[in-house]
Amino acid sequence: MCKTTKNKKFVVFLYIFFSYRHNSSKCDKKVVYKSTQERGINMDYEINTDTLAIIPIDDNTSKVYEEEAEYLINKSANSIIKENCEYYGSSYEGRCIGTKYLTGIKAKYPIIIEETRNIIFFPTSSIRGKQTTWIALDKVKKYNKNHHYKNKTNICFNNDKKIDINISYY
Repeated sequence: MCKTTKNKKFVVFLYIFFSYRHNSSKCDKKVVYKSTQERGINMDYEINTDTLAIIPIDDNTSKVYEEEAEYLINKSANSIIKENCEYYGSSYEGRCIGTKYLTGIKAKYPIIIEETRNIIFFPTSSIRGKQTTWIALDKVKKYNKNHHYKNKTNICFNNDKKIDINISYY
């Protein structure tokens, strides 16, 4: 099979995939959102449109803030991000390469977790660090300097929920 035929088939596949994904609830339930067990992914938390932040507690525990709930997850924040990239159909490494290529940002770049629902998270420190906090890009209303603690910043989300994170305001 020639290269042009392969490319055409791939383009047709993408068109059909995204057409069904955007226009058919049947496809969403049957094809796109298979269970994590069916796909061989061991995942403890599914990032969704209500997720505000993922904050590491220690190397193996994270606190997840949602609009109406909070959860303690027995995984690092980076592991949760990586598993969710795979769950939504891409590798974490592929998301990093794509973001760097598209934006030119070389450090602390945002990661698109799921593009059709605009789920994008950005790290507050190096993504190689174990204590990286991840914040939902479209959920931040404002952020302020914490006047009581020098190395903390207060984040106010769109729903007026506030959290302090371990990062300098400057």
